[in-house]
Amino acid sequence: MILLTLAVAGCGGNQSHSLLDVMAAQNASQIAASHSILVTTSRAPASDPAEVFSGQRGDELGFARIEVTVPAIHTTGALEQPRGRARRDAAKHFAASEVGVFPTEGDFAQSLRKRLASTKGRALVFVHGYRTSFDHAVYRMAQIVHDSGYTGTPVLFTWASTGRTVDYIYDNNSATIGRDGLEQTLKLLRANGATRIDIVAHSMGNWATMEALRQIAITDERDIARSLGDVVLAAPDIDVDVFKSQLRRIGKPERPFFVMLSRDDRALQVSSIIAGNRPRVGDFDNDAELAELGVVVVNVSGLSSGDRLNHAKFADNPMLVQLLGDRLDEGDEFGTGEDMVADRINRLTKGLGQTVGTAAEIIITTPLEVISVAVGG
Repeated sequence: MILLTLAVAGCGGNQSHSLLDVMAAQNASQIAASHSILVTTSRAPASDPAEVFSGQRGDELGFARIEVTVPAIHTTGALEQPRGRARRDAAKHFAASEVGVFPTEGDFAQSLRKRLASTKGRALVFVHGYRTSFDHAVYRMAQIVHDSGYTGTPVLFTWASTGRTVDYIYDNNSATIGRDGLEQTLKLLRANGATRIDIVAHSMGNWATMEALRQIAITDERDIARSLGDVVLAAPDIDVDVFKSQLRRIGKPERPFFVMLSRDDRALQVSSIIAGNRPRVGDFDNDAELAELGVVVVNVSGLSSGDRLNHAKFADNPMLVQLLGDRLDEGDEFGTGEDMVADRINRLTKGLGQTVGTAAEIIITTPLEVISVAVGG
């Protein structure tokens, strides 16, 4: 493993995607925690080694490990980042403290095997969405792991997004290419000791996820299918008819997929226009129709978000990200009864000491029932 350790000194003041240009914290009290993120990627290596991987597509899967520190000033649901041309400061921002690139798949597998053994075979795969640079994908994964309290092995699968708004079509094609790499990642996890693989996908990352799961179904990889835990599809940027077709080919999973949608998602409204005014799953207006396909629909339209586009509520809303962690850690049935769901949400809301807006609610639609849970006040 080739280690690149952060230097305390270095050039600052420029806006870049470097994982190494970070001002170190002055003392340990400025750091809340450190998380070790394993990475598989369909990106090509960056020309600048400090950026590690670029927005270009690679010919084969790449592997890395990134240590990310969380600042003590962090608040749940926020992803503290430098603004403009300011330099990343570990005392104020999520920051990489160590970057390691695995030369071969075998080297990565050896490290993965040890990590999985230490977490009793539990793994969480996060697949990011459109307009996400490599460094931002790493920091978002760390924020989800930290805020949700997830205790398994975190694995980021990052496909070749440029991180630029103008590259929507390029990103969409990159996500399609990435489906093979994600399938390979799931096989690697299972082969190296994963007994339960949870997946959280966001936005365009849902396209790569559903396509990878469809490929696994077609090849009849039953061992991998049985090892799947929760599959959480947050704000899916997928045509509704395509999604229905994918689900039909995948078949009924042992655990229902969770679709988290919001009808005030401005990013998906734009995506719908680009697609010829075709509805996207993430802002679809018929929860019951989706639930009939065998998924659990979690409608969070009434909740606030730290994202002005309302596109990343699953990670930006303090209650939702902790509810996600509750779900992943407990592994029980999400909606077996209104009282259970309401009690859990109310407990999380009180524990955070915050409200999510007046008369806000989460609406959970299953194939059997509709549950409306009031939150905030």
